Amino acid sequence: MKIGPLVGTKTWGGLVGTWDTPPFVDGGRMVAPRGGFYDTDGNWAVEGVGISPDIAVEQTPAEVIKGRDPQLERAVQEALTLLKTQNVELKPEPAPPVKYKRPKKN
Repeated sequence: MKIGPLVGTKTWGGLVGTWDTPPFVDGGRMVAPRGGFYDTDGNWAVEGVGISPDIAVEQTPAEVIKGRDPQLERAVQEALTLLKTQNVELKPEPAPPVKYKRPKKN
C-alpha cells in the first residue's frame, strides 16, 4: 500500500487454509490443505514464499527476554526519520454519528 517501509523479518508465507478437518474417534486430528490462493495477476501462487522486509531486523529471544523489541525500535527510528522529510497531513475528525434521536414532544 506504499504506507511506509516494512521492518522485521521475512514472513513465513503460510496462506493455504486447513479448515474443516474433522477430529478422529480417539480425539486426535489431522491437518490437510483445503484451499489455495492466487495473486493479483490471477495466477495460482505458491505457499511458503513470504514477503521480504525493506529493512531486515532480527528479533532474538535473548533481546525479548531483556525487554527489548528490536523490530519495533527500528520501525520507530525509521518513522521519526521519515517524518523529517515526508509531509503528514492529518484529516479533520468527522462529526460524531447520531445513534439516537429523541422523539419530538407534542
